[in-house]
Amino acid sequence: MNPAIFVASSVLVGILFAFQEWVSLRHMGYHMHAPIFFESWGFQFLVWGTLCWLMWRFLGEWIQKAKIVTILTIFVPLSVVTSLAQQMLFVFIFRNLPLNHPEMSYWQRLSMYVYAELLDNMLIFWCAFSLFRGIGYYQQYREQQQAKAELEIQLANAQLAALRMQLNPHFLFNTMNSISSLMRSDVEAADTMLEQLSCLLRLSLERGESQLVSLREELDFIELYLAMQGQRYAGRVTQSVCCDPELYDALVPSLILQPIVENAYVHGISKTDANSTLAIEGRRDGDRLTLCVRNSGTGLKPRANGRRGVGLRNIEARLKLHYGAEARLDIGEVDQRNVHVTIVLPLQYSAEEATSLTRFGTR
Repeated sequence: MNPAIFVASSVLVGILFAFQEWVSLRHMGYHMHAPIFFESWGFQFLVWGTLCWLMWRFLGEWIQKAKIVTILTIFVPLSVVTSLAQQMLFVFIFRNLPLNHPEMSYWQRLSMYVYAELLDNMLIFWCAFSLFRGIGYYQQYREQQQAKAELEIQLANAQLAALRMQLNPHFLFNTMNSISSLMRSDVEAADTMLEQLSCLLRLSLERGESQLVSLREELDFIELYLAMQGQRYAGRVTQSVCCDPELYDALVPSLILQPIVENAYVHGISKTDANSTLAIEGRRDGDRLTLCVRNSGTGLKPRANGRRGVGLRNIEARLKLHYGAEARLDIGEVDQRNVHVTIVLPLQYSAEEATSLTRFGTR
């Protein structure tokens, strides 16, 4: 609604109308003097463009909120007065119009133009009124959509924060139990494990409320966690982490691997005295990032209620909040002793400058 653009657009519409009518008259055999023809039409729409912009500037908010009584009692009379004012100014400026007519007084010419064009001028007024009314409805719709989107983002962030709050104590309690059991058999290893836990907590605090981190950061956290478990299991677990270097800057949900690795130890490796393996792999599949955790142990043991544990339910909920249906979590058995957990999610890089942490504002 910039005044220069609005008025210039109005004048352009007037010139197009003038050109159309001028061509039509020439085809009908009338030869009109082009300059005065375009001047009169251009001036008429210049005045209307100015009047309409002034309506928007000073009455726009009122137009958007006007009820039927206000429209009938105020805007209908205003449309008549505005149309008459525009017509009076036009007749005053173009004193030689209409062409090919005997000389007439100002009031005679005004009376003729009012009779011929008053309804057309009022139509222009009500077209502008409808335009401003429509703009108001569109603005309200946009504001409602924006408010709805902001509420969705706030809700998603609140849910993610709640999930993080649920996950951190769960991880901490399990780790403290591991240290407590190690105190009776290897005090030095327990002391080392406490130092490593301190480093893990510091890393977690440094991330703050960030929900998405680079895969490099996530793997650094996991390798420290694996070092802690290596202290507890005294070398009977072969650990490996393999990831394509090009994926180090890919964005993943914070602490997305730790609950899976923890489950591998708690529900698989700790249930057997045999030597075990745990392998973490990250690879690219087209526009997808696949993270896979494989471990040996006792295989999958179905829960009595059929539900997954806290960690896996947490991961599923966070993936849904971040990516909707574009991500998935799969759990299966290679054989009776080997389990694999796979996470597939959209491949995104930190260079994309995602400003929102949830799927509602990522794009």
